[in-house]
Amino acid sequence: MTPIIEKNMGLNSWLMLLTLGIIWGGSFYFVGVAVKHVPPLTIVWIRVGLAALTLWAVLLIFNIPFPRSAKPWLALMGMGLLNNAIPFSLIVWGQTQIESGLASILNATTPIFTVLIAGLLLSDEKFSTSKIVGVLLGFAGTIILIGPDVLSNSNGDLLPKLAVLGAALT
Repeated sequence: MTPIIEKNMGLNSWLMLLTLGIIWGGSFYFVGVAVKHVPPLTIVWIRVGLAALTLWAVLLIFNIPFPRSAKPWLALMGMGLLNNAIPFSLIVWGQTQIESGLASILNATTPIFTVLIAGLLLSDEKFSTSKIVGVLLGFAGTIILIGPDVLSNSNGDLLPKLAVLGAALT
């Protein structure tokens, strides 16, 4: 079955995008509140643990078989580490020292880093003029949103900012 690709977003697509934005964007707010009361790694363990339990429940409800060999489990653990545990740890630790809004803007550089990494590592994703212009515009937009002075170390919070950018890079 060929997937249907919509050229224009309908109401359902907009509602799904809005819901996704609220869930993802809201997580920065809630982490910002939680880091005042709970250690950062505890927040990460709770977040990752709840997600893991949810995924296990989905597998059980839909009767999806679990992998039987070690190779898929190792791949899943590697993906979980690189896509969840490390970035969430960096973001939550960063949010102990910087504001949630700044963390969310810095994390929004993920697609920019994706274009750069794909261009460097994947043979079918070579750099083009439009990709380079897009990356430059993306970084310029980020700097405009946060203000160039935020990138300085004037108040000693450069490391948490770099941690959140590192999360966007992973």
